[in-house]
Amino acid sequence: AEDIPLLANHLLRQSADRHKPFVRAFSSDAMKRLMAAKWPGNVRQLVNVIEQCVALTSSPVIGDALVEQALEGENTALPTFVEARNQFELNYLRKLLQITKGNVTHAARMAGRNRTEFYKLLSRHELDANDFKE
Repeated sequence: AEDIPLLANHLLRQSADRHKPFVRAFSSDAMKRLMAAKWPGNVRQLVNVIEQCVALTSSPVIGDALVEQALEGENTALPTFVEARNQFELNYLRKLLQITKGNVTHAARMAGRNRTEFYKLLSRHELDANDFKE
């Protein structure tokens, strides 16, 4: 945490020089928040937070609220590719079944899949086409 002010100010100058030369510093509260944040050996996270602060500020001094907002965004975990794909598949299958009112043949055709593959997808996502029939 001791090296955060030195590193943060260096990164701020780099980012500001490229994007907004009028940005000069962090407020003392903003710096305290940066120092208190968890940086698990990842400088990239700090770079992202500082670049977001520079991009969003209209003031020469970056305030605590902006740092807090950037940190919250940084802590919003991005799902893994597999998690994102699974969530997409689930939403996609539900939508197809809603549109076709649970008709698997039509849903499979719309998805460009054969019925066997489509049933496997439904099974993997624990979906029952009957739940979508009227």
